[in-house]
Amino acid sequence: MLRPAVFAALLGLTRAASAVGDFWVQNDFCARVKGASDEAPVTYEDPRTKEKTTHGTTDGRRACLHHCLTYTATQAIVAGLGARALGIQVHPGAAAAALALSFGTHYIADRRVPGKGVLEKLATKTGKESLYRLADFGMNGAFHLDSTWHHGWETIAALIATTKASTR
Repeated sequence: MLRPAVFAALLGLTRAASAVGDFWVQNDFCARVKGASDEAPVTYEDPRTKEKTTHGTTDGRRACLHHCLTYTATQAIVAGLGARALGIQVHPGAAAAALALSFGTHYIADRRVPGKGVLEKLATKTGKESLYRLADFGMNGAFHLDSTWHHGWETIAALIATTKASTR
């Protein structure tokens, strides 16, 4: 199998796994609390018990960490099984580096502390602040900028994972 085909396969597998990890595997608590800080606490209402709890920086970091661990594990499982089914042997070091990049950049993007998050700051510096704050017309700008951030880093991670990959 040619290297471009290996890259395309690994990118497709990790992209699909990313969507599953972000939307199906991530639990409601992590989705709502991962941006919490002491300056901007988040009140979470348990959907089953209706109990309300308030969360600050420590809980926000833990929720984001938990989400990023399950997200990256989902990518590892899907990409690993998919590569095996396609006859692709990914070098363990390249796989670890790609997953580490995915984990780290995902944490950076998803730890959206109001006024302090990397994506918000980047959007402001690049003239995309209005898009970042857009939550109208059936669109959420922060969500779209978050998604494109992840897609870009996943592409780099797939290139890394392709390093020293071989086929059977």
